[in-house]
Amino acid sequence: MTAVLSLSDVTLLHGDGDETVRALDSVSIEVAEGELVAVVGPSGSGKSSLLAVAGALTTPTSGQVRLGDVDLTTASPRELTRVRRQRIGFVFQSGNLVPALTSLDQVRLPLTFGKVADARDPRELLAEVGMEHKARRRPHELSGGERQRVGIARALVTRPEVLLVDEPTAALDRRRSQEVVGLLAREAHEHGVASIMVTHDHDVLHHCDRVLEMVDGRLGPVVAESV
Repeated sequence: MTAVLSLSDVTLLHGDGDETVRALDSVSIEVAEGELVAVVGPSGSGKSSLLAVAGALTTPTSGQVRLGDVDLTTASPRELTRVRRQRIGFVFQSGNLVPALTSLDQVRLPLTFGKVADARDPRELLAEVGMEHKARRRPHELSGGERQRVGIARALVTRPEVLLVDEPTAALDRRRSQEVVGLLAREAHEHGVASIMVTHDHDVLHHCDRVLEMVDGRLGPVVAESV
C-alpha cells in the first residue's frame, strides 16, 4: 500500500553542546491509508517527539517528513498551518476539550478556523462515535471515555488523512479503553485514515494493525501484530 505519511531518517536534537539530547535518532516509518499503528515505549523514549514531528508541530534537525505530496520539512509556515488544520487530526489525553463548549460545538470548532471543502457533518459524526445523546453537554458533564469520544469526533470532522493520538486511554478503565481504541481502529479502517497512536496500554494493542517500540529515540522492530 502507498504510504500516506512517511518519516525518513528523521533526527531531532534538543539543547546545545554537552546538553544535547537526541529525542529522535534516525527514525523511519511509513503509515498507509486505513492503518492504525501503535507506538509503545518507556517515558522519555521519544514517543511525544515522534508525534510532534509527524504532525508538523516540530521541524526535525535532519531527515524528511512527507504527507502525501507535501514535504513538511521544507513547507512554508503558512502551508504547515493549512496542513495541520485540514489534513491532520490530533487526539490528546483526556480529550483536551474547551470547558465552555458543548460536545457539538467542540466538534464544530475546527471548522471555524477556515473553509474545509469536504468536512463531515458534526451531528452525524457525534452519532457515529455514540455521543449524539450528549450533544448539549459540556466537558464537566461527561465521563473520561465520553470526553475522548468527543475529542476523536473533533479530530475527524475535517476528514484528515492522518490521525495522531497521544495516550488516549491514560485516564480510562479497561472497558472504556477497549471502547475508545476500538473506535479509533474502526475509524481508521472505514474512513482510510492513516493513524499513529502512542500508548502505554498493552491491553489495547490487539486493535492495531502494527505495534512498534521506541527506545532512546530509536523506533525498533515490531513487537506484536494483530491477527
